[in-house]
Amino acid sequence: MANRTKITGAVVCLLGALAFAQPAAAQSARDYIYIVGSSTVYPFTTVVAERFGRSSDFRTPKVESTGSGGGLKLFCDGIGVDYPDIANASRGIKQSEIERCAGNGVAEIVEVKIGYDGIVFAHAINSVDFEVTREEIFLALAKEVPGDSEGSLIENPYRKWSDINPELPDLEIEVLGPPPTSGTRDAFVELGMEGGCKAIDWIAELKKTDSDKFKAVCHTIREDGVFVEAGENDNLIVQKLQANPAAFGIFGFSFLDQNAEKVKAVAIDGVAPTFDAIADNDYPVARSLFFYVKKAHVGVIPGLREFLKEFSSERAWGEEGYLSERGLIPMPDDERRQVATDIKELKTIS
Repeated sequence: MANRTKITGAVVCLLGALAFAQPAAAQSARDYIYIVGSSTVYPFTTVVAERFGRSSDFRTPKVESTGSGGGLKLFCDGIGVDYPDIANASRGIKQSEIERCAGNGVAEIVEVKIGYDGIVFAHAINSVDFEVTREEIFLALAKEVPGDSEGSLIENPYRKWSDINPELPDLEIEVLGPPPTSGTRDAFVELGMEGGCKAIDWIAELKKTDSDKFKAVCHTIREDGVFVEAGENDNLIVQKLQANPAAFGIFGFSFLDQNAEKVKAVAIDGVAPTFDAIADNDYPVARSLFFYVKKAHVGVIPGLREFLKEFSSERAWGEEGYLSERGLIPMPDDERRQVATDIKELKTIS
């Protein structure tokens, strides 16, 4: 009876393994790479995809801009031809997303860091010159701000920049930004909003005593029309900024770099978002960019391994590579070499 139980268990395990492997095996039915995710990483991936399609014997990969959160959700839905091979992300993957992936059979994920980017606070090229601190950004956009007494919070009363600081222009606060599914939104809230929030001593202390309340105060954006969710389309934000020179937009440095004749960025905490300032980590609202790969799809989806090799080549992501011409801030030499080695070995997230 014991032997029979062992045999039955082995059969069940074998059938489970075959069931898991079947979707990947069936992927030969799709002869192109399918990529989703971050609107910030999208332009870089698209450039690599187009060059890869022209210079190789493989089809040009299909790249969709869905936002980091939306892309990782699709990515984690499962293994097989119906699901993406790669998810772009302008933030690191969350533990909850790793667990969701694992629950759907996406057990081995390769993380690829591609470089750095800065999140800019920009307005129309013909707008008045402007500088802000992260604390002023927090006070402009937070749902609740400090009241008259220490420890008190009130609904955000600020309508003009000059309400926050008399030295700032007498302009209505209007900010166009990404939706909650965006990695740019996540990074802006963490680096910009929280960075400014911590400049207020009693709120900074909350992080030690009540981390949930600290996060609620520092990460919650006002919903009274001052902050306008403009979707994942950065081109639309630029158009709206040109139509309203008093408004500001939030997007990645690479997009600013590609639209320098239309928009300009303000300095934050006295540092302007330049290529060198971001590369040297001097700019306070800078972040890493990533994409994530299903190891189970490598060697099954035609061209996937070769695409990874192209993306991690010096001609692509190196200091003089074609992606730096598009605004990507390259990693240091040693880091690029290490990441390229990890990609070649398909090192997975532990």
